Amino acid sequence: MLLRDIAHTRTGDKGNRSTISVIAYDRQHFELIEKCLTSEKVLAHFGGIVKGPVERYSLPQLGALNFVMHNALGGGVTRSLALDAHGKCLSAKLLSLVIE
Repeated sequence: MLLRDIAHTRTGDKGNRSTISVIAYDRQHFELIEKCLTSEKVLAHFGGIVKGPVERYSLPQLGALNFVMHNALGGGVTRSLALDAHGKCLSAKLLSLVIE
């Protein structure tokens, strides 16, 4: 199944960092998301877009994971030549990840 089938996202950016929170629609899916969605898997999913480390914070009381992706916005939103590689586009790409 795709991540989008069991979760939604909220995003933000600050400087050259993008943050994506992945929130389970139903708490019963949080364990699966937490098990499958590692920092390494998120970094690999974004290929050459995210050029720094990815930190993951677990928020089980909210049924959510928060990812902080460093060096992910081409120098920052106001400096990047990419028209749409910011939070919402990155979160849409993350939701296309296959969960097994």
